[in-house]
Amino acid sequence: MTFRIVSDSSSNVLSMNTVHFASVPMKVRAEKEYIDDTALDLAGMMEDLRNHKGKSGSSCPNVGEWLDAFGDAEEVFCVTISRNLSGSYAASVQAGDTYMAEHPGRKVFTFDSLAVGPEMMLIVEKIRQ
Repeated sequence: MTFRIVSDSSSNVLSMNTVHFASVPMKVRAEKEYIDDTALDLAGMMEDLRNHKGKSGSSCPNVGEWLDAFGDAEEVFCVTISRNLSGSYAASVQAGDTYMAEHPGRKVFTFDSLAVGPEMMLIVEKIRQ
């Protein structure tokens, strides 16, 4: 049975070598959109945001990004930032429902971490074990 762990990037886990893992990126928007992945120029983003005078915001991974991250796994374990802070949990649940409807017999479990960052990292690590 193939399984995959998927987390939004607020877990600060962008890759894992020992298991099938995917990270779906959060985004920051100002004049440009910054995607929280391994290619993020953090210093450049911080400088641009420091100098930006207009509206800025953030966005969570959308349903399509979650679905893409599931790959062809038979069981998927998703870990999201607290649903009280973001729509990431809702998008993951919707993606899971879609995935299971399109692939009968497969399972998607979404965990609301009720946290952000290091606590999410611990949940991901526990699932890996």
